[in-house]
Amino acid sequence: MLEKLFKLRAHNTTVRTEVVAGMTTFLTMAYIIFVNPSILASAHMDHGAVFVATCLAAAVGCIIMGVYANYPIAVAPGMGLNVFFTYTVVAKMGYSWQVALGAVFLSGVIFVLLSLFKIREWIINSIPTSLRIGIAAGIGLFLGFIALKNAGIVVGNPSPDVLVQLGDVRSPEVLLAALGFFLIIGFEAKKVKGGVLIAILIVTVLSLIFGMNKFTGVISMPPNPSAAFFKLDISGAFDVSMISVVFAFLFVELFDTAGTLMAVCQRGNLLDEKGNLPRLKKALLADSVATMIGALFGTSSITSYIESGAGVEQGGRTGLTAVVVGILFLLALLFSPLAGMIPKYATAGALFYVCTLMLSGLAHINWKDLTEAAPTVVAAIMMPMASSIADGIALGFITYTLVKVLSGRFKDISISVWCLTVLFLVRFYFA
Repeated sequence: MLEKLFKLRAHNTTVRTEVVAGMTTFLTMAYIIFVNPSILASAHMDHGAVFVATCLAAAVGCIIMGVYANYPIAVAPGMGLNVFFTYTVVAKMGYSWQVALGAVFLSGVIFVLLSLFKIREWIINSIPTSLRIGIAAGIGLFLGFIALKNAGIVVGNPSPDVLVQLGDVRSPEVLLAALGFFLIIGFEAKKVKGGVLIAILIVTVLSLIFGMNKFTGVISMPPNPSAAFFKLDISGAFDVSMISVVFAFLFVELFDTAGTLMAVCQRGNLLDEKGNLPRLKKALLADSVATMIGALFGTSSITSYIESGAGVEQGGRTGLTAVVVGILFLLALLFSPLAGMIPKYATAGALFYVCTLMLSGLAHINWKDLTEAAPTVVAAIMMPMASSIADGIALGFITYTLVKVLSGRFKDISISVWCLTVLFLVRFYFA
């Protein structure tokens, strides 16, 4: 049955290899089980319900990706998108988390339509590389800022002229958060499987030893998910002011998924002779359907995880790898007490680590061409400064169009960039 479903022989792999690859991928991305509920709890969502939603949405998404698309790609609630959900849509813009979930659901529906009608390829191919890199870097900087804030390393300054300042670097929370980050970097440098997860658990154990936390258990039956299940407000997401929010969710999902699929499949030699992804349409549909299911369960957008590359390095070549990851996410439902004990400063190191990874793309920017470099910097800097991924994307597009026009380089501006720039200008005018 497994041979018929996943074509193991054609991909030169075995059941054992796929299982090991699935376990490896799960260990490298299992931190999301603890990080996602911690972030969404700041949006006034029930921690236990989000924990269940995170595990279930990831499990269902991985199984769909594995069975339907037959790719060794694992999916789960995306880092960056959960921060945008909490700190921009809910905290800054003032929408309820129910409406925010409605926006996530709508973005999933639009993503499905874009995938079905092949509009996705047109959009991706027409967006400048510099803006794609700037958006990824901006999300990384936003994550880094949230990490520093959660750890107490950066705190608010009472002076209106100085927004933030260094916190008390001698406090136990700051020291443990820094230790977590250093451990993650050390583990990853030595290629320790599950290094991010191990570092989070080490910091949590130390917080218990030092009396900064209370032990509530490790294994139990899953929490009641009713506080988040099917609580999304789709009608509220149809408000005109939510258009930019839905677009921001969609835009990040679009490029995050496409970039991850290309990167991981290239490492696994899964591209065809032309360098394209076979069954790309199925992979994108699996990802977008998972986002819709995640919104119904009660979590932010689902996306493909670059950590899937760890499983591919272990020999994972088929969807069986993703199915194994999905099964492990289901088993993780039994560890809700452990998830509830993870303090914010324990996950801060993981957030800052992801920030480090997302900034790496800046190396590919042509810094000698200011018409490419300037929009990248604007998009990247404005996300954390404006506390909004959507505003950073919008300002990046506007900057790109204006500097190209003023430089007389009209040919560099695609039709889609013109359209998006006009939409963003209208949005700011009527905001």
